[in-house]
Amino acid sequence: MIKKSNLIYSLSIVSHGQMKLINNLLSDLDQIYKNDFEIILTLNIPEELPILDKYCFPIRLLINERPLGFGANHNIASTYARGDYFAVVNPDLRAIDLVLNDLRLVCEHPSVGVCAPLVRNSQGGLEDSARYFPSFSRLFSKIILNNKNFSYRFEAIPAPVDWVAGMFMLFKRQTFQAIGGFDDRRFFMYYEDVDICHRLSGLGLGVFVQPSTFVVHDAQRASHRDLKHFYWHFISMLRYLTGI
Repeated sequence: MIKKSNLIYSLSIVSHGQMKLINNLLSDLDQIYKNDFEIILTLNIPEELPILDKYCFPIRLLINERPLGFGANHNIASTYARGDYFAVVNPDLRAIDLVLNDLRLVCEHPSVGVCAPLVRNSQGGLEDSARYFPSFSRLFSKIILNNKNFSYRFEAIPAPVDWVAGMFMLFKRQTFQAIGGFDDRRFFMYYEDVDICHRLSGLGLGVFVQPSTFVVHDAQRASHRDLKHFYWHFISMLRYLTGI
């Protein structure tokens, strides 16, 4: 007889040579979570193997033979997940104030597809992590007219939004797998989060932000500095907007 796992959460983290950052994140989680929790850690490029047995939760290590994109890495991780809930987590987050149960209580509702915490920067300010779906006119306003206004303002209760950035997304694992996860055929990196929220909305499943909890993130803005990332960002944007 196969013993049923009592794990509630499976967190997928992908390292691109970022184990120093990830160790900080794992140390945060180690202080607040014990028995209902697992990490699925993917090494996307060669790097020194991490020490896995110093944390109180189990860590499954996946090592890629070649680098994969954002969606492909998390889709593969989801096939190893044993928790009832599957979280996509950026490697450069800090999570000492994260309350996963606050997110889970939102996700438990049958009409909810994904829930995210607020995202703050290291100075305590809010990041623009929940937005309206992109359109040509909204991108024109943002890029050409330099409109930096946030799409949403949050009060004390969970709020529906169009889409949440893929820094931290909590799904029911069955929901994530039932919709096929991220579209790793059309998107290598960037806009996977927009696309999956759009597909969830099309199925009548809401996208929510839970303002009662938050993670800390300092955006790297790689697409602003690196031509390769800029290319991926531009191509993904076009594919989303045109449906190619």
